[in-house]
Amino acid sequence: MDFQDRLERAISRGNRAADARVQAEAAKTMSEEELKTLHSQSRLDLSDHIESCLKMLADRFPGFEYGSILNDEGWGARITRDDISVQRGSGSNTLYSRLEMTVRPLGSVPIVELVGKATIRNKETFSRNHYQRLEEIDIESFREMIDLWVLEFAEQFAAAAK
Repeated sequence: MDFQDRLERAISRGNRAADARVQAEAAKTMSEEELKTLHSQSRLDLSDHIESCLKMLADRFPGFEYGSILNDEGWGARITRDDISVQRGSGSNTLYSRLEMTVRPLGSVPIVELVGKATIRNKETFSRNHYQRLEEIDIESFREMIDLWVLEFAEQFAAAAK
């Protein structure tokens, strides 16, 4: 076998290796339909967890009203409460408290995004976003984030209500 034949075989092997690498990368990247399915599954799981946590929180603090969120902004839940503060000489004030968490719809970027907003007695306590790429989604870390935000709200609300 002369050099010309060995050169052709080497090039052929290189081309096959490149093709195999491209095919492996294509198999790794998810199709658009797979991304939609994964986002829907993640959204359902997380919105169920949000619902569960906020219902428990509302049960612990009488006066909170629970409501589901299902709109073009996302899926999730909120709890709200209006308190009245009566002070001598200055009348009364309405004190609004809420905790809202939603999972945003799938957009042009393939991510799962959790949005949380909290207000305690007319003061915004936090407005946060947490997101991960769909290909690298870790649902457990989202659940832990939801738990953390609910616990933080509960602690701050309990401190402010006294």
